[in-house]
Amino acid sequence: MAGCSRAPEETPVASSPSTTGTAAPAPASSVPPTGTMGSPAYQVELTRIEKTWAGQLRTLTRVRTAEGLSVAMNTLADSFTMASSELAGFNVSPRLRAVHEVLQDRLTAAAESLANSDQTELNARCGGVAYTSQKVQRKLRADLSGAILPLSRLKIKFGDTLPNPGPEPKVERPDNGEILTRAGDAGTGRLKVMNGTTNDVVLSVVLAGQPPNQPHVMIYVQASKTATITRIGGEYHIYFKSGTDWNGTRRQFSADCSFQKFDRVFGKNQGWQINLEPTVGGNAKTTEVEAY
Repeated sequence: MAGCSRAPEETPVASSPSTTGTAAPAPASSVPPTGTMGSPAYQVELTRIEKTWAGQLRTLTRVRTAEGLSVAMNTLADSFTMASSELAGFNVSPRLRAVHEVLQDRLTAAAESLANSDQTELNARCGGVAYTSQKVQRKLRADLSGAILPLSRLKIKFGDTLPNPGPEPKVERPDNGEILTRAGDAGTGRLKVMNGTTNDVVLSVVLAGQPPNQPHVMIYVQASKTATITRIGGEYHIYFKSGTDWNGTRRQFSADCSFQKFDRVFGKNQGWQINLEPTVGGNAKTTEVEAY
């Protein structure tokens, strides 16, 4: 996603990472009750169904790894799909029919959202498992709220087993060009960064021989904006990460993250210009790297 020059800008093409997740089996459903179901019988069945996934929801709140989060999501997706299928076999009273159909639809939508765990697993690797799990929990409550509220109006309880992680945390977004970190001796090096992408980027100037999590200078460059770093000392590599939901404490994006590095070394006490927008004929290749 980047390019560089000591005069006019030229930029290369980069790719984005991916990952996979696995699913665990869901619990078996019961034989559908016979006859037309009124509110009392329907409440009994919904309570029973919720109990089958209560333990899986607790697991979702306690996972400690990205892989574990993916497994928990896929397990719940299977349970919700099975529950929706089971509900389709119920013969409910006319009073319940509309909300009964809504509940099936909302369970199917929640299952589809949970089954899309690959990107969530990647987000957990960069934004933290706990933070990402809480986002999944909020999305789950949102997906099912369309059925929970109509059921409550009919005095039927549903959704008590859903975890409540609280409100979405306040979004942090540093100013464009804000220096997040500066360490080591200053020099006369200068770097102009043009972010032609649609995502914010955090770029790290890392002196030769140092790891990317120990930058000489780290700067925040908002989407479609330009910023300049001055007083760079020594030869250096350039790492950059992009995404959404910046976490200033972790110094990481919490979602949609990507991590890359320029392949070349940038000379001591020189002026450079880079463009983070892919351009045909760019003269500076980049490589995907592990999260840092």
